[in-house]
Amino acid sequence: MTGTETEAEASPPTSEGDGRWLVLVYRVPSEPTRLRAAVWRRLKSLGAVYLQNSVAAMPAVESAERALRRLRREIVEMEGTAVLLSCSALVGGQDVLALVQAARDGEYEEILDKCRDFHAGLEKEYVANHFTYGELEENEVELVKLRNWFAKVQARDAFGAPARPVAVEALEACGRALDAYAARVYVEEGEGG
Repeated sequence: MTGTETEAEASPPTSEGDGRWLVLVYRVPSEPTRLRAAVWRRLKSLGAVYLQNSVAAMPAVESAERALRRLRREIVEMEGTAVLLSCSALVGGQDVLALVQAARDGEYEEILDKCRDFHAGLEKEYVANHFTYGELEENEVELVKLRNWFAKVQARDAFGAPARPVAVEALEACGRALDAYAARVYVEEGEGG
């Protein structure tokens, strides 16, 4: 270890990813642009972060490796080139980890925004004195969407991003708010008591 390396940089994280990274280095034809966009969207949906143009990394977990192998095959079918590497960072691993954590925190923040919207939507129903089964069902569908979205983000959150517990609590609060709204709907519809 050199004088400029810290202990954390010399020892990669030891969680699900075990400090190992998958790195996809690729090139796709410049035209049509939809090919580049498709690869970018796919990498983002997998939870990869860009280290630089056409170089994406993610924690080396089994499901990620399978997905990146498939994506590599698709890139080659697009008449592009791609190399998938499994590696550990000798130096700078904390920087890659910080990118991954920031990406997951960003996704959790989006979920938190939608949770605030969910509460605002329920508040509108209270203000409008609108307590129907139809509205209850719409709100249940919205909460299911939020929970499914959270599950996808959590599945790619190999290191437990700091915003995860806040998102968990926000979703639980949405569930409690929906339960309270449902109770009011049942009262208004003559089923409560």
